[in-house]
Amino acid sequence: MRRRKNLVRGVLGAVILAMLLGHAQRSAAGESETKRPNILFIFSDDHATHAIGAYRGLFQSVDPTPNIDRLAREGMLFENSFCTNSICGPSRAVILTGKHSHRNGFMNNGNRFNPDQTTFPKLLQACGYQTALFGKWHLKSTPQGFDTWMVLPGQGAYYNPEFITPEGKRVIKGHCTQVVTDRAVEWLKESRDPEKPFLLMCQHKAPHRNWMPAFEHISLYDDVKLPEPGTLFDRWEDNAPAARHQEMEIDRHMDLHYDLFVDLTAEFDGDAIQKRQDRSARDNLWRMTPEQKIRWRAAYKADDAAFHAAKLTGKDLVRWKYQRYAKNYLRCVRGVDESVGELMETLKELGLEDNTIVVYSSDQGFYIGDHGWYDKRWMYEESLKMPLIIKWPGVTEPGARNTMMVQNLDYAETFLEAAGCDIDPEMQGRSLVPLLAGETPDDWRDEIYYHYYEYPSVHMVPRHYGIRTERYKLMHFYQFDEWEFYDLQNDPDELVNLYENPEYAGQIEKMRKRLVALRERVDDDSDVSLASPEWRSRFRPQAEAL
Repeated sequence: MRRRKNLVRGVLGAVILAMLLGHAQRSAAGESETKRPNILFIFSDDHATHAIGAYRGLFQSVDPTPNIDRLAREGMLFENSFCTNSICGPSRAVILTGKHSHRNGFMNNGNRFNPDQTTFPKLLQACGYQTALFGKWHLKSTPQGFDTWMVLPGQGAYYNPEFITPEGKRVIKGHCTQVVTDRAVEWLKESRDPEKPFLLMCQHKAPHRNWMPAFEHISLYDDVKLPEPGTLFDRWEDNAPAARHQEMEIDRHMDLHYDLFVDLTAEFDGDAIQKRQDRSARDNLWRMTPEQKIRWRAAYKADDAAFHAAKLTGKDLVRWKYQRYAKNYLRCVRGVDESVGELMETLKELGLEDNTIVVYSSDQGFYIGDHGWYDKRWMYEESLKMPLIIKWPGVTEPGARNTMMVQNLDYAETFLEAAGCDIDPEMQGRSLVPLLAGETPDDWRDEIYYHYYEYPSVHMVPRHYGIRTERYKLMHFYQFDEWEFYDLQNDPDELVNLYENPEYAGQIEKMRKRLVALRERVDDDSDVSLASPEWRSRFRPQAEAL
């Protein structure tokens, strides 16, 4: 039986290899001599899986992503796709390098990415691919490995965004999602070298905070009451103390003005709820034209008046804030979804559809009221899981749903193998090509490793690392030497911390040993010892304040 299975795999592998390398010579004008697949990588920021219809999440009833859902019907959806570090810049660095944060050197958003290190765009470029990048970069350094690039400075702006290019800075009028899409479409139609296969990375700001939708979506869901997550009023009573001392609650930390636009105008300079409040929404209003400002205020004016008249308090206020937040978030998602549709139609129009791998992903998950929160960072499921949908015509079975454990660590290796290029032996992930071809490798991973570093910082989520298997999750908040353990089969919302439960003592000990072994395997010794000078000087004051 095993011999037959290996024979089938061998034949399938030969077929895939033949397709990847391509034998057929094309004589028609404008067509490439090889059949190596093009790669279109569409990447958003903070798009939670449960805000994608195909993932069958909380918002499925309002059809938030018809085009991404279509991509899932035509390709493979990964149900257990996880990040290694749930924060914007580090996730991008992991994807580029195929290495964990401690190995690529970009562990938090305060770091600067070393552009001289090996990345998959550089390897594809050296392997004969034309490479292009448009949109959010968020790594501080100048992009390398791209023939063409145009990136947002830092987080970038939603309206009339400024871009950095090799020729200098330029401002383009319009909403950022559409502007980035337009540049990607323009490149496909006018600047692409038809003699080369290509990598096109279209990377959106949306739906990142402060959730400022385009005008064509600003009234979407006005007449809809969105469903609430069952954990909206979670009090984190069974979590480690760290969960009760964060600063990401819709209730206490989401600002009515700067996050939800109540009474917000370009001239507004009111007090924020917390010192580190993100005021980029107000700053973005300064960038608007007079006509844009009028349209923006008109969209929220009536709802703001009704809010003031209602004089809401307590849970009623939280529910109002949740609705305003979730609707704006999903409005931004709709813009990204339409970008996916426009790019797919462009491939079809240009005759590139059958030889282009289309990938949709986002840098991590996000809280949309889950556990009463917004933002990401934690190793809890909502921020740990990230969307991954891949369409590979002729290789991937349409409508497939894969349940194996994959990570953003695997993207670089996947793109390189699909392109027939060499994989850097220093990369720490695994190519998903066998999974995309329908295989279930016997030696595929049965655990994933996670490490978050950005503390003390915005939202005050402590540093922690952990291990997740199919059923269990063990997390260590090592700055405060606190542990959490969850049985995901019986507690998918992670409400009951079982770390001190004697019935699970044996399983916890096994997981602790697996975590030690996993940390050694990925070569991570980057946690801060509680006795170290760094701990005493940097973190002891915060611990005492808690």
